[in-house]
Amino acid sequence: MAEILQKDGTWTFDGETIRIVPGRERGVHLMRQTLGELAVPLSAVAGIAHEPGRKSGRLRLRLRDGADPLLQVARGRLPDAADPYQLAVEADRAGVAEYFVDEVRNALLLDQVPDGPSDRYLLPGPTLPLSVGAGDGTVTFDGERIRLEWNWKTEEGKKSAGTQSLALADVRSVEWMPSMGLENGYLRFVVLREPTKAPPKHDPHAIELFGFKKDPLMAMVGAAVVARLPHPSGAGARGAAPSLAKAPDAPAALAGPAPGAPSGDSDHDALLRRLRELGELHRAGILTEEEFTAAKQAVLKRF
Repeated sequence: MAEILQKDGTWTFDGETIRIVPGRERGVHLMRQTLGELAVPLSAVAGIAHEPGRKSGRLRLRLRDGADPLLQVARGRLPDAADPYQLAVEADRAGVAEYFVDEVRNALLLDQVPDGPSDRYLLPGPTLPLSVGAGDGTVTFDGERIRLEWNWKTEEGKKSAGTQSLALADVRSVEWMPSMGLENGYLRFVVLREPTKAPPKHDPHAIELFGFKKDPLMAMVGAAVVARLPHPSGAGARGAAPSLAKAPDAPAALAGPAPGAPSGDSDHDALLRRLRELGELHRAGILTEEEFTAAKQAVLKRF
């Protein structure tokens, strides 16, 4: 068991799951406190790193593309303070952070977890029911229907359409954009039979955002909806053509190209680097003789 406790939150790792519990200090972002505890399976993790600093460092957990509906909606646009996969680390806890990183990396190596995209969501998304008021309206989602209600900031033409109620089955996709500079943000639900290119200010299926602290919470609502839509990489993705490509199995994805497949110098160099890493882990006593032999043989099969 690896664990690191900070004012920003607590991360624990039992070999299979990284549990992230946000801190309750006043400075912890509202979104992280609203999300609550997250259980991230090792199979969803692409990597982890500790970035040391003079006064404080930062743990960063990198998830596989397509594994988390929240990251699917946010697309890298969450502010650092709202990102649940970052942890501020005090300088005197850097050693604990490095140990935590080593434990997760060793587990990824031994379990041969691929770091490529996932074709299904490996995290369930925010808990329901969920209701957030920000910008020019309030959006509520109960797992089956999305309800959009307007407030005094709503443009009159949009407000005149009245409260909107969308069935989950009618939603094709979700778009979230935070406010940037002078541009307002939005949360938009793209409907299958009623697509629109109207700006969020006039779109009855969109909430316009003005750059206030609750705006990132709208990404949570988007994630809760996206988690219940077909995965964009899956065969059932709405509006997507069926894919004929087969995802590689986990060992092959970790070790490199399959035997007999063309491989360039970059593949060869990557395998050599992997062998050197395994040797270093073995010499440091992190890998047993049996673990080292098994992992080495898996890599050698790819030459």
